[in-house]
Amino acid sequence: MENKYKIAVIAGDGIGPEVLEEGIKVLKKVAELDGSFEFEFTHFPWGCEYYAKHGKMMDEDGLEQLKAFDAIYLGAVGYPGVPDHISLWDLLLKIRKGFDQYVNLRPIKLLKGAPCPLKDVTREQVDMLVIRENSEGEYAGAGDWLFKGQPHEVVLQTGVFSRVGVERIIRYAFEEARKQAKSLTSISKGNALNYSMVFWDQVFEEVAKEYPDVQTYSYLVDAAAMFFVKQPWRFEIVVTSNLFGDIITDLGAAIAGGLGLAAGANINPTREYPSMFEPIHGSAPDIAGQNIANPLAAIWSASQILDFFGHENWGIEVLNSIEQIMVEGKVLTPDMGGRSTTKEVGEAVARNIRSYQIEKING
Repeated sequence: MENKYKIAVIAGDGIGPEVLEEGIKVLKKVAELDGSFEFEFTHFPWGCEYYAKHGKMMDEDGLEQLKAFDAIYLGAVGYPGVPDHISLWDLLLKIRKGFDQYVNLRPIKLLKGAPCPLKDVTREQVDMLVIRENSEGEYAGAGDWLFKGQPHEVVLQTGVFSRVGVERIIRYAFEEARKQAKSLTSISKGNALNYSMVFWDQVFEEVAKEYPDVQTYSYLVDAAAMFFVKQPWRFEIVVTSNLFGDIITDLGAAIAGGLGLAAGANINPTREYPSMFEPIHGSAPDIAGQNIANPLAAIWSASQILDFFGHENWGIEVLNSIEQIMVEGKVLTPDMGGRSTTKEVGEAVARNIRSYQIEKING
């Protein structure tokens, strides 16, 4: 076997284990069809259920354990009874920051057969990649809570924008725009945030001078939100800060089929540490265990794993298979108007990958 990729699986809470099982099924099918690589999956029981038993979201030496892996496949984190800031900061953000996964990639692409709430918008007009700063900014965790519980209490939430942090995410975005021969749009709020976003805009202009071949645009985040809905074709590659990226990518997901089709990658470009891949839909505890959760976002995340390891052709095959499922409309979960189970959808995607490969060989 030429390559063995070691994947740490953190299935997490709610529907996480159910949807990740189908993503793993697809990855195993791709490896079987290709024959030159394989995946080795190691499961970790971390998440809110683990917190309820042990008082912590992950082992104390969790990051040290994860260092040995090539990538992390995350299901979903969050469950009633565990405050959101604990489930977020003590697992997801701990991994993102600890492994310097400063690039968050969110594809906003309207696949064939996916529902779109926008009127008179074609599939080709919704096709962008949002590159979100993933390590500092508004989510740096800096601030203070003064005079807590008193009538004059004061809360300070400080955004942290370092030159290193801002420049490296913007440069990454320019490189991606150059590689794909697409335009790059910066989204900020320089008119109101007179330090952080003015600095962001300044660095964007500085780096742009090194990439004269890349067409650039810059929008205030409120205007960008409007154009996401009214004229999504304006955007090809987008770069933005942690908070703005968090918000506009969910808006993007809404116009590209909903969170059931939203995938995300947390990338450490140097590969010094493992990168992490996840569906974005959350743990959906209300439907957990019913085998009706939509696994397509988790499977899309699996295609991102294939891209990350240099198997972009297989990543495309997986997306093709997802599209075939949606176009045919015969095997879909209830959230997409179907009656199929989570497992049935995952099995159908895996079967389609084989059929696509056979067609390619015979074609």
